[in-house]
Amino acid sequence: MFPSSKSLLLAISATMLASGAAFAEDTPVHGIAMHGKPALPADYTHFPYANPDAPKGGDVTYCVVGSFDNLNPFILKSMRTTARGVIDTIFGNLIFEPLMMRSADEPFALYGLLAESVVMDEARSYAEFNLDPNATWSDGKPVTPEDVIFTYDAFTEKGRPPYSSRTAKIEKIEKTGDHSVRFTFNEKADREFPLIVAMTPIIPQHAFDIETFDQTTLKPVTGSGAYRISEVDPGRRIVFSRNQDYWGEDIPSKRGFDNYDKITIEYFLNVNSMVEAFKKGICSVYAESDPVRRQHGIDFPAAREGKVVSETFTNGVPPAVSGFFFNTRREKFADPRVRRALSKLYDFGWVNTNVLRGEYERTLSYWQGSHLSALGKPADERERALLEPYADRVTPEVMDGTYGKMEMAGEPIGRDQMREALKMLQEAGYSLEGNALVNENGEALTFEILVTSEEGEKLAAVFQRALRKIGIDVSIRLLDDSQAQQRKQRYDFDMLIASVGFSGSLSPGTEQINRWGSAAANAEGSFNLSGAADPAIDAMIDAMLNARDMDDYSAAVRAMDRLLMSGAYVVPMQHDNDEWVAYWSDLDHPEKTPLYGYKLQTWWHKPDPE
Repeated sequence: MFPSSKSLLLAISATMLASGAAFAEDTPVHGIAMHGKPALPADYTHFPYANPDAPKGGDVTYCVVGSFDNLNPFILKSMRTTARGVIDTIFGNLIFEPLMMRSADEPFALYGLLAESVVMDEARSYAEFNLDPNATWSDGKPVTPEDVIFTYDAFTEKGRPPYSSRTAKIEKIEKTGDHSVRFTFNEKADREFPLIVAMTPIIPQHAFDIETFDQTTLKPVTGSGAYRISEVDPGRRIVFSRNQDYWGEDIPSKRGFDNYDKITIEYFLNVNSMVEAFKKGICSVYAESDPVRRQHGIDFPAAREGKVVSETFTNGVPPAVSGFFFNTRREKFADPRVRRALSKLYDFGWVNTNVLRGEYERTLSYWQGSHLSALGKPADERERALLEPYADRVTPEVMDGTYGKMEMAGEPIGRDQMREALKMLQEAGYSLEGNALVNENGEALTFEILVTSEEGEKLAAVFQRALRKIGIDVSIRLLDDSQAQQRKQRYDFDMLIASVGFSGSLSPGTEQINRWGSAAANAEGSFNLSGAADPAIDAMIDAMLNARDMDDYSAAVRAMDRLLMSGAYVVPMQHDNDEWVAYWSDLDHPEKTPLYGYKLQTWWHKPDPE
């Protein structure tokens, strides 16, 4: 059988788009990639890591530490205490959906969701999205171009970063047909931005009042996703029920997803109570990074009887960077020499041997273990050209690739490292007076580390012990999750343990502006926790967003990696690329693990035996 003319055109245009060839004007494509060619053809039937025949039914309960007091994830108020699952990188976007869906098995490729296809020119100066005529909101009303336009109006006027700033790169948004909407971009837009637009969740105009959009709400919100909110117990529990009339159940990007009839998310005050709830069968899934907890956490009767399964998944992306974040907005941490000195005193070797059973590696690069990492590599010509205007921002050992050899060796720190750190601090204007390290004004260097778990408290205590040996008085404060989130949002801390992102990425892009860009340094609610505000970093982000080939793109990311390592905004701790998960045996999952790791959205409940 010959393919339909539409399928043939989609396949041809997708190939042209992916290969960088000139675009065929007004020809829609089914998928787009940031670089290279989308892996799946126009006639794909499902993502390779989803089981299209997964049974529907049953329920699952996820458990998290924290609290919630809001159901609108797009506003600044209670931004960090919005209920999980409404939009969620781990549990899935249960309520709100974007125009296109990202594949977890490719570095950065999108396929049709609310929009069944998109038209772009080769310069990516515009993107016209053709909405699926079958797309509806959970109340049955159709998804329209007017909803897309309203979304950007609401986000711009009353939304939170990064949604609130997206229209700054858009010249105009216009309805071009009953099911089509066109974005025309201005000179501020980069080559990634059309993909960011495609990934932005869309909200219904008829279900939101723009005048009150920025107010928190616990009233169930309406979206186009596969679930409706059926129960809300503020701060304790939220329940999602599958919409039996979900419009997207059979489209290729959603086949094999959203398999449970009911999803419950339970909230706990701390990890210990959550683990105990898992043992009792309250929680269906328990993910753990601590090797000690892995070993002892599942040693209970149900696990020994085979009712609980533990499994290790391996992903193919750089590890998420977690560590001690300096608040560089505070004068004591404004000097990178001070930060570099203190960074030398995190005793990874001791921690790995005595706390983590030797199962971890030291994290130093922000894209460690990938072609995007600069660790252990001398800068190439492209990187040197990018960094030439900012030569003083990168230390010689980071530039020549020798940085980190001692840290990666995993030996406990000794007197040599102590002396080196003290020498660096003296060069920054500090000196020892008695048992205290003081600056030129006689002010002692002291600070507080915020932590949110007992595990974090242990790691902070190791760091504290080393710092005290050179005259730095450090206190540790354990906060519950909601208190910590409020302090984060206001940047009210000296140092805290946090993560740069939920996961690493092989396609860093616009999100780096919100994590490291100068514009985000003092924007309330941004993820630039360290307060990094360096024109050199901004320039590297701009270079990566506008790179037209993979060599230039990779060079820009490695150059940024060098700036982040040299700037010492974070004292990175350690990582383990293996993802360990325990789950009750009535759950199952696809055989294939995608590039970005296992995806709970594709799991299912085993049917009851007949």
